[in-house]
Amino acid sequence: MAASIYKDFFISLTLIVCLCHVVFGQWPIPYRRFKSRPISSSYCQAGVIPFCPTGEIANSMPKFKPDDKVQLYALKKPVWQFKFGNTLGKFHIMHDALGISNLNTGLNYTMEWYELFQLFNCTFPHVVNESLMWCNQGASCIYNGIEDRLWKENGTLQLVATTNGDIFNQFAEWVLWDNNTGLYYETWTVRDKPDGRMWFDSFDCASWVLRAFQEFGKLGVKFDQSVKLNYTRINLFSDMPKYLGNQSVVFSNQTLKKDIMKFYSKFQAHVIGPLLIEHLVSALEEILIENKFYFFYNEEYWFLPMKSPHVKLTYNEIPLPSQGQK
Repeated sequence: MAASIYKDFFISLTLIVCLCHVVFGQWPIPYRRFKSRPISSSYCQAGVIPFCPTGEIANSMPKFKPDDKVQLYALKKPVWQFKFGNTLGKFHIMHDALGISNLNTGLNYTMEWYELFQLFNCTFPHVVNESLMWCNQGASCIYNGIEDRLWKENGTLQLVATTNGDIFNQFAEWVLWDNNTGLYYETWTVRDKPDGRMWFDSFDCASWVLRAFQEFGKLGVKFDQSVKLNYTRINLFSDMPKYLGNQSVVFSNQTLKKDIMKFYSKFQAHVIGPLLIEHLVSALEEILIENKFYFFYNEEYWFLPMKSPHVKLTYNEIPLPSQGQK
């Protein structure tokens, strides 16, 4: 009985908090930070390439001497470049990373934040045994070296700032905090219209680089303002989102559960051939004609009343932090 009362209270409190966001206009909904990273289900698999295969051990960063001279590089290459070459780069679907060069030691490092189980698994859940299994964790990875030719020939390798080892060590502490509290990848940016009000912000490789640059800026790093950098966003457009609840709440409503399961069943990576085409056509009908999209954010579900242009890829310039910017 006590457990039931506690559960009802917790659900009611969650609904009240989300309602306050809507009533008081606190958009975009803040990305939720967590106290610890859960162990991923064994069902979730990385696929062709495991996450961070040559990276440093978990919760570790290189330590520099305070007076080391450190260069920072913006790195960009097409998503899935290892499989499709520059194909996605032609559509500005780019992956972002950070390059670090210690001029005193001669050692270089590449740091990036990306999905543990590949992009599609972070964007849509698996339908498993009448339930939904999300494999949507993301994390930072740092490994030795910068593949200069890879980044230069396929995208960007651009020096953006020079700092010292003391500031880098402070940044390293931030990286560990960010990695241990920001756990889930979010593909979509949701707005009411192009350049309009944002309902939800993405949390992906590009947003990690932007956060990293902001953190360096807060620590006093001066960036080269002549450098212009663009970042990829995959945007959904909808009227004000409707909060539905977490999976326990949503699945207690059999009608809603059935509709959400039906929606996500059309985005299953293992489906191939004619059935895949059928599913994609049906999904496009729901999104573009019926104006429906079920959206998962902060481990909770929302209904998006979609509207034109529905989905749009943007590749817009975002300035580097300026001196004194917080």
